[in-house]
Amino acid sequence: MTSIISYNINGIRAAARKGLIDWMGQGGYDIVCFQEIKALQEQAPVEEIEALGYHHQWHSAEKKGYSGVATLSKQAPDQVVMGCGIEKYDREGRILRTDFGEVTLLNCYFPSGTSGDERQAFKYDFLDDFYDWVEELRKERPQLIIVGDYNIAHTPIDIHDPVRNKKSSGFLPEEREWLTKWFDNGFTDAYRHLNPEKVEYSWWSYRANARANNKGWRIDYQSVTDNLKDRLKRAGQLSDAVHSDHCPVWVELDM
Repeated sequence: MTSIISYNINGIRAAARKGLIDWMGQGGYDIVCFQEIKALQEQAPVEEIEALGYHHQWHSAEKKGYSGVATLSKQAPDQVVMGCGIEKYDREGRILRTDFGEVTLLNCYFPSGTSGDERQAFKYDFLDDFYDWVEELRKERPQLIIVGDYNIAHTPIDIHDPVRNKKSSGFLPEEREWLTKWFDNGFTDAYRHLNPEKVEYSWWSYRANARANNKGWRIDYQSVTDNLKDRLKRAGQLSDAVHSDHCPVWVELDM
């Protein structure tokens, strides 16, 4: 059984100061995928990560203190590919591919559109381009696991106030339709597949005591190609981990 954690840590240096490394050591997870690391590899607590027995791969943004993803694994990957070959996304450090045998894992940080129309347009471009790129990748690597911060809440059960947020970036009809298309075309939402009625969130605003009141959004996902669906065992949110405005999401599957 393989355990995979996906966690938007909102800055690896800040999260490390809040006990992230000790938390990882206690969990003993096989693979840990971080998003929004906001650091270069040489700025990260690499020695502490290695002391826990992890191999580590990094894809940082060109812009300092921004975006970026890192994948840590107890088993060394067979192949590592940074980015998707589209410069405007790759310079922001949004996609990191690691292959383990027949399975390809994509650690992804989808853009947010909350800062205005320009970034919302960038997000829509990313969604379309990412979809097409994954379709091509599937021809070569048909067993895919795609984890990360998708920055979209899919259905009303995934957001604390769907009515008031219907015009909010992250819950816009076009974004939700994209996720529906995604899950209707060969991908399974691991968490929702195993927990069809459960209400749990993975992100809370820092405003208005949202986390204490559990007024959150589920925007962090583990998608698996349908040919891996029967290997899924357990999935959930680790809401007690408080190193970030997100919590880790985890899945166990037979790789």
